[in-house]
Amino acid sequence: MNPISKTVDSLDWMTLALVISLFILTLGKYLFENKFFIFLILPFNNKYMVLSSKKGRLLNWFHILITQFQIINFSLFLFLIQGTWGDLSTQHIRYPFLFIYAGVLFFQLLKILLQFLKGFTFNTQELVLDMIYSKTTYLNYSSLVVFLGNVLLIYVLKDSKTVIYIVISLIIFINAIGLGKLLKNHQKAVVYYLFYFILYLCTLEIAPLVVIGSYLKG
Repeated sequence: MNPISKTVDSLDWMTLALVISLFILTLGKYLFENKFFIFLILPFNNKYMVLSSKKGRLLNWFHILITQFQIINFSLFLFLIQGTWGDLSTQHIRYPFLFIYAGVLFFQLLKILLQFLKGFTFNTQELVLDMIYSKTTYLNYSSLVVFLGNVLLIYVLKDSKTVIYIVISLIIFINAIGLGKLLKNHQKAVVYYLFYFILYLCTLEIAPLVVIGSYLKG
């Protein structure tokens, strides 16, 4: 009787990651139904930002749940991008994803901390809080597109560069809308703190994109 080697389909853990993220999203919808449906029209209506309480809005449960949904899907999307252009081994496929997940989580927490430190240094705490919340909210919204992109890349159009480019373009477009609204709402403050704003863009927005792009290219 010959031994039969049993291989575990690499789709299993990716399916699990998608199911977990979808469960988190569903939980957010179930617990905060009204806020969830207002969130869905975020790029077309500013009602969600207006209704959000200024005090503790970064730490409210709906925001935390959607942010966790975002981190899981962006991590999976980065993993799929690396798999498309790189040469990842399928035998230990879980570990690169966990590494990317930890990196994305650490990067976002570090970025928020540095923004708060800059806000304290330049005495612009309120402006920084608005910027962090607005950018995180629009990034969370763009993760809905990333989720759909992950589904397509895993089950329908595996390693499709077209899907990747479309998803990245939509991410940029959605977050550009958020940045435009942020600048419009705080145009006087941005002009007054122009040096801070330029420093913020260079160190916390442009530089990370260059590093991530260089990493993926390499």
